Amino acid sequence: MSTTESIQESVKDKSIPMSANEGACCGGSDQIIVVHEGEEIRDNVQEFYADRARNSSSCCGDASQNLLYESDLLSDLPDDVVNFTLGCGDPITLAQLQPGEVVLDLGSGGGLDCFLAAKQVGEDGYVIGIDMTPEMLERATAAAQRMGIENVEFRQGYLEDMQVDNDSVDVVISNCVINLSPDKPKVFAEMFRTLKPGGRVSVSDIVTSGELPEAIRKDMLAWGACIAGALEMDEYIQGLEQVGFEDVSLVAKTGEGELLEGIPENSLFSASITARKPISPDYT
Repeated sequence: MSTTESIQESVKDKSIPMSANEGACCGGSDQIIVVHEGEEIRDNVQEFYADRARNSSSCCGDASQNLLYESDLLSDLPDDVVNFTLGCGDPITLAQLQPGEVVLDLGSGGGLDCFLAAKQVGEDGYVIGIDMTPEMLERATAAAQRMGIENVEFRQGYLEDMQVDNDSVDVVISNCVINLSPDKPKVFAEMFRTLKPGGRVSVSDIVTSGELPEAIRKDMLAWGACIAGALEMDEYIQGLEQVGFEDVSLVAKTGEGELLEGIPENSLFSASITARKPISPDYT
């Protein structure tokens, strides 16, 4: 079995041993490319996903079916939108979106989660998708126009510096993207800044139990594959709390959304992460 085939097999339950050539989202690498700067990470990740947008590649194995969401949630969307799968979970069901809410999707990719959110918040609600990759934005915008979805807007930008007003959104969602950022404390701070007091976070992401080997941290292709940038689970929780979030929860899930009975040591896994911005005006 090749490295990529082994990774894709492991990805089915998103609980993956941390060897230097195995990983989570999109395949691995036998070549180690040393990373020195955050800008280098960003540029390589951007090209990684631009290639997938150009080639209609799904993130994890077979794109002929999307097992991350309940089928009724996807029922009225076209196959090319449903099966362009770049996530590791279902932040939409987790978020329990309500009509009229404003939703911010971090790393909106081909737009699937934005379109699902738009249906749930309705005509009185609004969805903003942020992505740094022009090819992804082009794909998502074209899909929205084709489907006649008017309460979704896609903006180009970095998660570390989003062009979104302070205290302006009800819910921040993200699906296997925050792990791609080279500066996660800034992302967490931006999430906090843009949320209204009392607003909430609903994120699916790849995290670790234990430290990743240095060889993986320095593998540039492993960054694009949602591996090298994964935070240790306690560090993820602490990062959210340090910027002011409360009621932070991180729950390990399988690729099909089921709870894991236990978290194996030294592994990568998919997690559902929730948090809330305090209502009190005294938040920092």
